[in-house]
Amino acid sequence: MKEVIRLSSSDRNISKRILVVEDNDVNRELMREILEMSSYEVLMAKDGEEGVNMAKEHKPDLILMDIQLPKIDGLQATKIIKADDSTGSIPVIALTAYAMKGDENIFLEAGCCAYIPKPISVISFLEKIKTYLDTKPE
Repeated sequence: MKEVIRLSSSDRNISKRILVVEDNDVNRELMREILEMSSYEVLMAKDGEEGVNMAKEHKPDLILMDIQLPKIDGLQATKIIKADDSTGSIPVIALTAYAMKGDENIFLEAGCCAYIPKPISVISFLEKIKTYLDTKPE
């Protein structure tokens, strides 16, 4: 059964910028479409190094970070982002298809505020994003 998302005008967040760091083209496009459909501004990075650079340059409101990435893995990229004064307050949500028992603690220790398992559920994906965007300090 397909999930249908209905957004009221108060749910529209075009002023919120989300950086998606994901090496899989299909997953990256899917997240971009879901987020843009929900009126978020979306930035895309294909690897951890590009994600770190884009976070520093664009200062997004939220980062969705795949864990298994080329160049710099998602955990190391998160640690770099969190160690930088200019990006350290940006919430980072880990994305992974390979979470094992205990991995959530590893993600949290690296600086992620939460994780979303893949494949994503559209409704819970958007709810988690909204939760962290609504609590991000200005």
